[in-house]
Amino acid sequence: MLIGVIAALLACFGYGTATVLQSYGARGAAAADAERGITDSSTGSGAPSLRATIRAALAPAFIAGMALDVIGFVGSVVSARLIPLFLAQTIMSANLVVTAVLGVVVLGVRLRSRDWVAIAVVVISLCVLGFTSGTIGEDTSGPAVHWGVLVFAIAMLIAGIGLLRLLGARGAVAAGLVAGVLFGAMAVAVRVVDGIDPFHPAVVLVDPAAWAVVLAGVGGFYLFTVALQIGSVTGASAALVAGETVIPGIVGVVLLGDTSAPGLGWLVALAFAGAVVGAVAVALFGAAENTEAQPNAKTG
Repeated sequence: MLIGVIAALLACFGYGTATVLQSYGARGAAAADAERGITDSSTGSGAPSLRATIRAALAPAFIAGMALDVIGFVGSVVSARLIPLFLAQTIMSANLVVTAVLGVVVLGVRLRSRDWVAIAVVVISLCVLGFTSGTIGEDTSGPAVHWGVLVFAIAMLIAGIGLLRLLGARGAVAAGLVAGVLFGAMAVAVRVVDGIDPFHPAVVLVDPAAWAVVLAGVGGFYLFTVALQIGSVTGASAALVAGETVIPGIVGVVLLGDTSAPGLGWLVALAFAGAVVGAVAVALFGAAENTEAQPNAKTG
């Protein structure tokens, strides 16, 4: 249990710091494109082109962020196997606080009182969830769950790309939310994949859940990178939190047998609601602030 919690905390700080570094690198790459007069940085809808996203991913700060993402990924995998998913994901989702604080220092993000209130609601809710967790369920999932998580990941990736094409430069929060859902699907897939303990590579490779881990991880990373390019780092991160926390938490309880402390199921539900509401509030506030800043930048 303790090892799982420590692993989740490691993922929390790794992901939170990585988000800020990736946002810094993505914005720097976009500014460099503008200075060099590169014209293929966006699509007709205003969303970043694939080439622009690749250039952003090659920025030094972005690469440093990816290194921290690897550390975070290892922590998330370990925690998903050792503690209930609703606890593992909520601890990791506290990276929103790390992102917000570092965003003020590194990116010059301005957080208003309403942002801090919403962040406080998220943090308190996550703490309550941590204290009300019970035991991890035994994996009795059948092939349907393994195939289901793969199909779900494919559908969400297609939906995320479609939303980006539809919303263009206004799609940061949507992209962050879908990326979070994909990361949540990845956590479920990590939990159920066969051939891990004991480790049998041949078993892992033929398990649909293993392919869901890869697809959801890569797809979520791509969508979140785009979200950082086009919108508020705080808003995109908050939407990510909502997506990666709620779905795997519910799946862990309903399908995988994760439990809360005896008699505290109602408090778990209340804390989940608080985390979602707070995260969505920060997402909306961040998106609104980004929208307001764009006209000011044009007229300034």
